[in-house]
Amino acid sequence: MSRHIPSLNALRAFEAAGRHGRMTLAADELNVTHSAVSRQIQHLEALLGVPLFEGPKNRLRLTEAGLTLLAGLGTAFDQIDASVRAVADTDEGAIDVSCPGTFTMRWLIPRLYRFQSDYPKIEVRLTASSKPVDFERDGFDVAIRVGDPPWPPGADVIALFPEQIGPVMAVHLAQIHAGSFGINPELHTRTRPHAWDDWRSCSGRQLSAGPRVDYEHFYFMLEAARAGLGICAAPWPYVVDDIHAGRLLAPFGFVDSGHHYVALKRSRRNHKASLFCDWLAAQAQEFQTLNPAPT
Repeated sequence: MSRHIPSLNALRAFEAAGRHGRMTLAADELNVTHSAVSRQIQHLEALLGVPLFEGPKNRLRLTEAGLTLLAGLGTAFDQIDASVRAVADTDEGAIDVSCPGTFTMRWLIPRLYRFQSDYPKIEVRLTASSKPVDFERDGFDVAIRVGDPPWPPGADVIALFPEQIGPVMAVHLAQIHAGSFGINPELHTRTRPHAWDDWRSCSGRQLSAGPRVDYEHFYFMLEAARAGLGICAAPWPYVVDDIHAGRLLAPFGFVDSGHHYVALKRSRRNHKASLFCDWLAAQAQEFQTLNPAPT
């Protein structure tokens, strides 16, 4: 279908004049003369067959047609700007990152200020998700996931660290029930229902279970453990700060779960995403060096 679209220069001149309400200000923004803006708008009005401004030259007002066109052009220019930024392979603009919600809160966000300090012109937009990522369908540039291969086709895989998991509980709860862990409620989450089974299988321990309590989200379960409501099986990155601060205790240490944290990146060239993944890999290496999980 053919499209009869006026010249971009004419549309830009009108949009700037309509937004500012004065052609002089529009000319300053576009770095052209007042008469150039006026000629472009006159050409646009002739092409459309309707007046876009009315009133005296020193008090121009948009007509009804002008108001309608200005509203549409504002949205259109915003979309053009976003599209250009999305494909521009620079170290400016936004990247969309998908990662599990609890990992985001407990590990990524506390470190993200370092990336923003190094790359202040890159905006990291976070979306919480643990679902399998499909780069052909989803709009993400990077996805952080924990699991095992095979990973999605068409993705570059950046290894972060192996997952280590272990039971944790509030320190005061351990003091109350010293040596009798089995009487404590066993906390579970619907988003990862096999965490306890994974730990028992990997550790070889058969810790007797107390009454089972289920939570909808992983971070709900972790907050319940911190509050002394029971004991839960949790990954080391999620609880390292609480253990160092003395809020949680890991009575049996941590074992490898067999899963791995990875960053998945679209295979197409994307300088911003590459910078972010390189930073992630460096942070993961530093984390493992400075915070080895107790075994």
